[in-house]
This record gives sequence, C-alpha cells and structure tokens, in this order.
Amino acid sequence: MQDKATPGILGTEAYWQAASEGRLLIKRCRACGQAHFYPRDICPHCLSADTEWIESGGTGSLYSYSRVVRGSDDWTIAFVRLDEGVTMMSNVVDCDPAQLRVGLPVSVVFRPAAGGHVVPMFRPAEQV
Repeated sequence: MQDKATPGILGTEAYWQAASEGRLLIKRCRACGQAHFYPRDICPHCLSADTEWIESGGTGSLYSYSRVVRGSDDWTIAFVRLDEGVTMMSNVVDCDPAQLRVGLPVSVVFRPAAGGHVVPMFRPAEQV
C-alpha cells in the first residue's frame, strides 16, 4: 500500500517525505558538486550516479510566471530560481497576482494536493 505522503515515483520517496514534514529537498552531485532539480539519481551535469539529497533553504526568486484562469478558478504557475542555483516549476500562492514580477523574492510553503500528498509552493518572501 502506498503512503499518502509519496505519489509513488520511484527514487523520490525522500523528497515527498520531507515535503510532508515541511522541508524542501534537492539533489546534489558528489562528483561535480552541482545541485539539480527535478529529483533524479543521475547528475544531469556530469552523468555521475553519485548524488545525495540536500535540504534547500526554500528561498529564491521568480524566474518566470503565468497566470492561468479557467472558469472561476485561477492560479499562478511559476519557475522559481532557488538560492542553491536550481530552477523548479511550482505555484505562487497567497498573493495578488498583480504584485508579481520577475526577480521577486519568494519563500517555500507546503500545501496539500489532490491525492493527499503535500507539495512545495511559493509565496512572496515578505509574507513569510
């Protein structure tokens, strides 16, 4: 039986468990020292299989974003550049979309998603 904290993607169990605890994990290669995201066992920079989980500080800036409106629902999808140098796709929450701008400092928050697992999202840093 699958734990609700993990969506069942092989090799990402630690990522989802940490998210359920309010921590954001990313991968770093022990061979070349580069951090990477999305979580995977092979380094995309040097192809080494010697990777490790590290905890991100959960802060960064908006690299790009788009507001999606579908009927009465609307949300903001964004690429966030974490301070560790990796970029991840997520949602921006808890703010007026009109205040968003490229380069805006953001901080991670964790919210439940469909299926019961918890996912990292971001909000403007001054709200944290």
